[in-house]
Amino acid sequence: MTHHDDEPGHGNSPAAWTAVIIMLVAFTIGTVAVFIEMWWLVWVAVGLLVVGVIAGAVMKRIGYGVGGHRVAKREHS
Repeated sequence: MTHHDDEPGHGNSPAAWTAVIIMLVAFTIGTVAVFIEMWWLVWVAVGLLVVGVIAGAVMKRIGYGVGGHRVAKREHS
């Protein structure tokens, strides 16, 4: 039987959400840029993708990751 305390969190944290949103925006921009053949914008999107990874890692390190000390604990209903 699994208890809620045993759950790894599955990335449900402000750090994970921020990283994913930034990376989704980057992929969207990159996809549109490929279709309209704006290659410089593709590279901007790649840079934004890297920013998303870095933002998630920094936020996790300062306590906004799963189980971080700055994340409010919520009980499942």
